[in-house]
Amino acid sequence: MDSLIAAAGRALAMGDPLAALNYVALRDDAPALALRGIAMAQLGELDRARVLVSDAARAFGSQEPLARAKCIVAEAEIAIASRDLGWPGKKLDAARAVLEAHGDRVNAAHARYIDIRRLLLIGRLDEAEHQLNAMELASLSPALRAVHELMVAGIAMRRLDTRLARVALEHAERASRDARIPALAAEVASKVELLDLPAARLITLGTERLLLLEEVEALMKSKAFVVDACRHAVKHEENVVFLATRPVLFTLLRIMAEAWPNEAPRDELIARAFRTKHADESHRARLRVEIGRLRGLLEAQADVNATSRGFVLVPHDGCEVVVMARPVEEKYAALLALLSDGESWSSSALSLALNIGQRSVQRALDTLATEGKVYSFGCGRMRRWTMPPIAGFATILLLPGSLPVH
Repeated sequence: MDSLIAAAGRALAMGDPLAALNYVALRDDAPALALRGIAMAQLGELDRARVLVSDAARAFGSQEPLARAKCIVAEAEIAIASRDLGWPGKKLDAARAVLEAHGDRVNAAHARYIDIRRLLLIGRLDEAEHQLNAMELASLSPALRAVHELMVAGIAMRRLDTRLARVALEHAERASRDARIPALAAEVASKVELLDLPAARLITLGTERLLLLEEVEALMKSKAFVVDACRHAVKHEENVVFLATRPVLFTLLRIMAEAWPNEAPRDELIARAFRTKHADESHRARLRVEIGRLRGLLEAQADVNATSRGFVLVPHDGCEVVVMARPVEEKYAALLALLSDGESWSSSALSLALNIGQRSVQRALDTLATEGKVYSFGCGRMRRWTMPPIAGFATILLLPGSLPVH
């Protein structure tokens, strides 16, 4: 390795892409292409970075498998940064195997963390945690230790374990200081801020207030009858009923929970659940049927009693009824939560992360773009969507795989 390539590599390791480019900007050999690609990625020029790293991998070819494997890992990291979640994982696995066979444990670990980050983005928390637990922390560099702890914290926040999240972030802060990489330190600081931002709203007795993540955790562990509008479920102690596939029933339940301990008028239940302003006898008959279905689903937790004007929710043990809603309620809240990370997403990546059809995602994006809430750039397969972060709120509860029920 010549001195310029070595100097550029050291600059990139310290998070100084401009210095690295000064060393290799005019060179087109394979090592220089790879370093230029990584530098462009650090500067946010992801499309150009992808091309350079791919060219470098081809230039190395089969004669230099270790260098080629490093380029594939860099290409995978660029794909994750550009939210290309459909990038072939088997290609990354093969590159990691080559790195391990050549004894390059640092880059092999880096490849593993890229795969874990992808799992975290698409909400596969159990798989991500299993892979994290298999990592050997003692052999990691300070930068990779910080990355490891960030992922531990990310899983903990989605699982409402704020104590573990704070411990992991403290470890990440120490590791980022040792790594002396400004961008990494900034990422850790941004995650620390999430714990002190509102993550949900509590609605009860006609009032509402914002909740921090720790307060959400305490609420989900309490004895309250919680109507969870983040995941369309109801939780009372150890009993949980999911109503994500029964939107009408959940709407009826939420209306009664917001009215508790008073009754919810029939006209309001019909208007909001059936989306009609003019109720007739057919609507009232349907309401009786849906209330009967709701009674059956909630029989282990609460009664739904009829009154002269409507219906009232009565938990079996007389506990408090609360509604936990998103901090900002929006029809496409989960989609906006992903876009609010400030990165550029393709519609296919959003579809994969949300586990819904790509056509549904595209229709939602078109609607949000018309309303000025998101914007796109590029054309065809290179089209990407983004939006500014939601200021003042933690969007962790809106993400896939979030808010487990204990």
